[in-house]
Amino acid sequence: MPEKNGLKNHGDLLLKNSMPEIILINGDITKVAVDAIVNAANTSLLGGGGVDGAIHRAAGVELYNECKKLNGCKIGEAKITNGYELKAKYVIHTVGPVWSGGLKNEETLLKKCYINCITIAESNKLKAIAFPNISTGVYRFPKQLAAEIAIKTIKTFNYVTINRILFVTFDNENYLIYKNLLNG
Repeated sequence: MPEKNGLKNHGDLLLKNSMPEIILINGDITKVAVDAIVNAANTSLLGGGGVDGAIHRAAGVELYNECKKLNGCKIGEAKITNGYELKAKYVIHTVGPVWSGGLKNEETLLKKCYINCITIAESNKLKAIAFPNISTGVYRFPKQLAAEIAIKTIKTFNYVTINRILFVTFDNENYLIYKNLLNG
């Protein structure tokens, strides 16, 4: 089995000592059976387009009703709700930054999204979490840079309960970027 930079490759499953399993899949995050999926939300948390809209549609109206009680969410922060009709027990909502050419602290804000989601998952003793490509859709964050930030951030966290992290890409371009970075 090939090994690069301490990672053992099992198809799209990558393992590293003292790190959770990192699994890369190209597909629909609403169909992933994990403790929590991450929603790339807007500040209202009340649904929208892309991943956010798909998660709200799949979870049902109960998710919308719970999100109304949360009074929104600031960029870089995260909040947790139940998953309702999703396969995931919880949804961790985070608001990524809109790309403005890197002039408005976007990289730091995106990193905070990952840190805050992992922190919430750990504080709720969750074992598996799935991330979408935060901010790379209508928020126009450069895909390569976003993937580099995501992977670097999850690799520097001190894990206690999480033993599996999934990156669920929504297109072939993101999938290949993540695959190259994880195998690199």
